Amino acid sequence: MASWNSIPLEITYETLGWISFISWSVSFYPQVILNFRRKSVIGLNFDFVVLNLTKHSSYLIYNVCLYFSPAIQKQYFQKYGYDQMIPVAANDVAFSIHAVLLTVVILLQIAIYERGVQKVSKTSLTIVSAVWLTAAVCFFVALPSHSWLWLLNIFNSIQVFMTLIKYIPQAVMNFRRKSTDGFSIGNILLDFVGGCTNYTQMIVQSIDQNSWVNFYGNIGKTLLSLVSVFFDIIFMCQHYLLYPAKKAVIPPKLKKDVSDPLLKSSDSDHPELENV
Repeated sequence: MASWNSIPLEITYETLGWISFISWSVSFYPQVILNFRRKSVIGLNFDFVVLNLTKHSSYLIYNVCLYFSPAIQKQYFQKYGYDQMIPVAANDVAFSIHAVLLTVVILLQIAIYERGVQKVSKTSLTIVSAVWLTAAVCFFVALPSHSWLWLLNIFNSIQVFMTLIKYIPQAVMNFRRKSTDGFSIGNILLDFVGGCTNYTQMIVQSIDQNSWVNFYGNIGKTLLSLVSVFFDIIFMCQHYLLYPAKKAVIPPKLKKDVSDPLLKSSDSDHPELENV
């Protein structure tokens, strides 16, 4: 197993990793707090949350197994070389555990808070069911030959796939409503910081090792960062440029009659009130 060649780069790697962990972990709380204050989850796309749970669960399995299992680490070294470093850091494991727990909390909020006519789509339920069925089949395929690294790569591929599609329902909902009301921009800003520092962390490791194996040896972590940053930019453009909240003051009497566009179709007659 390879070791660090530069102490400053090792310190930089660890620092970036924990900045990424803190940013990504804290990014869940603005949405949780927003839901709690509003006692409503209207504006938060349920498909996004359900797909996110599958994404983080599969990523948790990958990180925990590769970080703690000597047998799987041995298979990794046999494939990529004993001069390489395991591409999973302690902050990756900590983040995955935290992400699963907080996503479950948001699902509980969806169950108890006002949600209007919103519901999880059949498409998302079908995708999630197919994904876990595929994972179960792959487990029994890997079992006889103990091909655990291959199985972990399946889970890594699942999390990449889920990362690619999980943001789409929320982006589409924002576009249709012409509003980001109910979806926390604080979550996006912190997610953006986490994605950038996570990718930079991998660059630092590659510079130290004079090898770019960790980018394709852990393609999931690479794409996780890039895809997250890409969609974060889309959400920031929607929130700040395309659908900025209107600042007009609405008389109290009129406010009582204003509902979210997802609750009453008659609100389309009052486009000026959609972001109130």
